[in-house]
Amino acid sequence: MEERSDNTVKTFIDLVKKSRRGKFKIYIGMSAGVGKTYRMLQEAHALLRNGIDIQIGYIETHNRAETHALLNGIPLIPRRKVFYKGKELEEMDLHAILNRHPEVVIVDELAHTNIEGSKNSKRWQDVLDILEAGISVISAVNIQHLESMNQEIEAITGITIGERIPDKVLELTDEIVNIDLTADELIDRLKDGKIYDKSKVNIALQNFFQPDKILQLRELALKEVAHHVERKIDIEIPKQIKLRGEKFLACMSSNQETARVVIRKTARLASYYRSPWVVLYVQSSSESGDRIKLDKQRHLINNLKLATELGAEVVKVKSDQITQTIIQVADEREITTICIGKPHLNLFQVILRTAIFNQLLKHIAAKETDLVILS
Repeated sequence: MEERSDNTVKTFIDLVKKSRRGKFKIYIGMSAGVGKTYRMLQEAHALLRNGIDIQIGYIETHNRAETHALLNGIPLIPRRKVFYKGKELEEMDLHAILNRHPEVVIVDELAHTNIEGSKNSKRWQDVLDILEAGISVISAVNIQHLESMNQEIEAITGITIGERIPDKVLELTDEIVNIDLTADELIDRLKDGKIYDKSKVNIALQNFFQPDKILQLRELALKEVAHHVERKIDIEIPKQIKLRGEKFLACMSSNQETARVVIRKTARLASYYRSPWVVLYVQSSSESGDRIKLDKQRHLINNLKLATELGAEVVKVKSDQITQTIIQVADEREITTICIGKPHLNLFQVILRTAIFNQLLKHIAAKETDLVILS
């Protein structure tokens, strides 16, 4: 009886903490220059006019005249100065924000990596601390910084994006606003010098700011925001008919590239269905710690870490019976969809010749389990 009472108290404490947590709003855009920072500052002025205690925790205007003009009149929490590798750099002052404790704080550049020695390595982690303290946050990020979209966007733009945020950060938001422009509008802004200095315009037009690239990024941004709106509707408006709850199982191998694809694509699927997901790595005897090559082991550890960051439950099982292990874990965890990487052989040959694959197909055919082969 006492244990049940403790659980009830814990549930109530969790509810109280949740209600005290700050509200979280993100402006998201397909690229730099669409006007996210501008819109955040416009909102800040509107909140000030309505008597809300709002402060700027960190803003990056990139010296854009229209945006810079909006800074006038909005209280600012000074950045902290840090000496790093012989240079004086500026960082958001998390400690000062928590001490000052405004009702709302603006935190730009959500994907930013903090200087070594900071409390948190990433700014999105600073934001979580601010929210936990009961301060609401308005922030901004570009779609290319979203972890699960990283490779897809790199393929479109040809640019490697180093700074990323996990998808789970967007799932914590109370509101997401997409700042949408057509390709022509964005290119006109660039040509007018509203995004970068005029000397950089021609290079930008030849590289990132091409209509076909912008259209693809715009589509991704629109889909992402639409998905989060649908998720919010699903959560807040209960369904009359209870549908089967999806649960995904991503089967990863020690193959670095295939594993990353399987993890990222399963993360997207789980995110769309708002469902839990599990990453399973079956370690055969040939891949035991003393036999696996060091570089392969390093990639494996990084991929398991990526899966955790993207919100998966990671399950590691030592077994040479790979298919039986997949089947067993799928049954134990009540998995509805098993996701695997595309086999290196011709798929038709695999299905015809591989007893292991046939065994998996026969098992899931007898159950209501789907199999997704990710390319």
